Amino acid sequence: QTDPTRRPSPCLSNPNKPFQLKAGAAAVEEYSCEYGSRKFYALCGFGGVLSCGLTHTAVVPLDLVKCCMQVDPQKYKGIFNGFSVTLKEDGFCGLAKGWAPTFIGYSLQGLCKFGFYEVFKVLYSNMLGEENAYLWRTSLYLAASASAEFFADIALAPMEAAKVRIQTQPGFSNTLRDAAPKMYKEEGLKAFYKGVAPLWMRQIPYTMMKFACFERTVANSVVSVLNKEKGSSASQVLKRLGFRGVWKGLLARIIMIGTLTALQWFIYDSVKVYFRLPRPPPPEMPVSEEEAWVHSVDK
Repeated sequence: QTDPTRRPSPCLSNPNKPFQLKAGAAAVEEYSCEYGSRKFYALCGFGGVLSCGLTHTAVVPLDLVKCCMQVDPQKYKGIFNGFSVTLKEDGFCGLAKGWAPTFIGYSLQGLCKFGFYEVFKVLYSNMLGEENAYLWRTSLYLAASASAEFFADIALAPMEAAKVRIQTQPGFSNTLRDAAPKMYKEEGLKAFYKGVAPLWMRQIPYTMMKFACFERTVANSVVSVLNKEKGSSASQVLKRLGFRGVWKGLLARIIMIGTLTALQWFIYDSVKVYFRLPRPPPPEMPVSEEEAWVHSVDK
């Protein structure tokens, strides 16, 4: 028999309420911060630092050979020949040349790339409104990634320029603390940022289409030569390299970027799981679109 003094169960008076309460409590316990909060953006940026900084530093030997093949193809005729020449001239330590600017530069790039991507995604979504953000969600993701990469490359450019000089100009310098003052003395701030435009050309399309295509080798060859040669412009380098020249190092580039992309997403996602970051809410069809769809089906 039913006890008349007993209060009705919430499940009976409002079947949805207990499940909503449980879901809310689970969300609080499951996530360490709110989606779109400062802590969320900071941890996403930290994940970017680890994913880009560690992976690019790990493949410095392959990157060194690739850059050498691009700036001196007569001496470095292929990947295996490039490793052989480097080991013969500089030993195993020579394969690590440029590790410091690589780690610093790509850590800064990762911070901006992944951190700013989340910022711009929320910003553009709010600007468009719920309905347009859903309808144009693919364009929104492309715009957010392109915007993030624009600033990420500005952060990367100085260290990338120093790295290329260290790796490809014999006798210039073996360390970042020695190379940076020399570069500034020779060309001023221009030495650190003259390669930023080719960086945008190679990195922005790559970031926008990260799972669809590899990074553009054409722009990458220009960056390598431009940062090595004092006083050169992108157009001068392109003209001198020719069509075949800009594709030097393609195989090394494919191996390197294919490996990096997989590792970066693995590390970045692992960081988000470890810190219990909330996943972005899945795109949902706005009420107006849903009603229009239902109306068209009824017809």
